[in-house]
Amino acid sequence: MMLLIEPVIPRLRRYARALLRDHAAADDLVQDSLERAVGRWHQRRGDGDARSWLFTILHNLAMNRLRQDARRGHHLPIEGASPVAMAQAADQEAALHHQDMLEALGRLPHDQRAVLLLVGVEDLSYADTAKALDVPIGTVMSRLSRARTRLREDLAGREAAIPHLRRVK
Repeated sequence: MMLLIEPVIPRLRRYARALLRDHAAADDLVQDSLERAVGRWHQRRGDGDARSWLFTILHNLAMNRLRQDARRGHHLPIEGASPVAMAQAADQEAALHHQDMLEALGRLPHDQRAVLLLVGVEDLSYADTAKALDVPIGTVMSRLSRARTRLREDLAGREAAIPHLRRVK
């Protein structure tokens, strides 16, 4: 069992961090997912790769958590805030482009973001993504296409809004 789970943990953490955009909450989510997977290992179907099953568990727990946060509102006590949460963004251009990408990714609907992250970042096949999200493969393909188009348009719109500076001697 651990031989099937352990190699997937870094991918689960990366996916959880991309979904929640909070390192501590993402680590808690991965821990909750692994606890649930170990406790319900006997319910798993198939003897092969457990990757899509683990991503399904993580995704469902993340969506539940996001729904709860939407109802309750996000709470961050100042005393418990990490220095990273209180820090300013870097001034370097690459960091700004990276931040624009994360913000554009954050503006995507949850269903499109989940498909884009699973296929594009976690390198899951369309079939595994469909299994993890419990949707048909055609839905995965259409959500992925819409997500890529929307992301491309959003980032192109941001670049068009930035004035081009010219050098004056």
